[in-house]
Amino acid sequence: MGAGAESCFVTGVPGSFYGRLFPSKSLHFVHSSYSLQWLSQVPRGLESNKGNIYMASWSPPSVLKAYYEQFQGDFSMFLRCRSEELLGGGTVVLTFLGRRSEDPSSKECCYIWELLAVALNDMVSEGLIDEEKMDSFNIPQYTPSPAEVKCEVEKEGSYTINRLEVSEVNWNAYHGEFCPSDAHKDGGYNVAKLMRAVAEPLLVSHFGDGIIEEVFGRYKKIVADRMTREKTEFVNVTVFMTKRG
Repeated sequence: MGAGAESCFVTGVPGSFYGRLFPSKSLHFVHSSYSLQWLSQVPRGLESNKGNIYMASWSPPSVLKAYYEQFQGDFSMFLRCRSEELLGGGTVVLTFLGRRSEDPSSKECCYIWELLAVALNDMVSEGLIDEEKMDSFNIPQYTPSPAEVKCEVEKEGSYTINRLEVSEVNWNAYHGEFCPSDAHKDGGYNVAKLMRAVAEPLLVSHFGDGIIEEVFGRYKKIVADRMTREKTEFVNVTVFMTKRG
């Protein structure tokens, strides 16, 4: 930094962001990117979500309610903890995977997991995965709408929302610029690798590591097929806030 410029101290600390991490009133800026859609735990009461690994259009209302209530509690705790750590006038920028729709089981936020469930259920039908194991596996994630984010921020009461925006990112980071005929095939590979990085630890913890290559081999083919026929995007929700006081 040039002469006369103010100092900037950047730090990362171990621990859950759903609890306190920093001393009180010690922060000027907080940034979180693609983290807060992850819940602190799998919601309770998902026993009726059989055949699914996440919310789906056919999930019972009790399942959607359980996911939403877990998000409310977790996000409220995050906001409260960061409020205690921020100085008055401090800035917070958060980006979540989210959705435009007010339906938490909408395709725009659940489809990527539904396709993984297809691969897993195919293996159940072939006797490669135990059905009870499948029925007890659920993803600890919630992708909120802008209205849900705004509601929780306003309920917590420590922040002023300056901007709240939604954007989209294509599933396929590679659009076939060099070889258009391979775009969807390569896209299936890319998405499967991305999701493997996210989901493999959860799958290994629940099913063991013996199924992993088979699951993601099937998933890659399923995703590539759907990408040839449908527009597939992730939705981002970004909020820019200032700590009151």
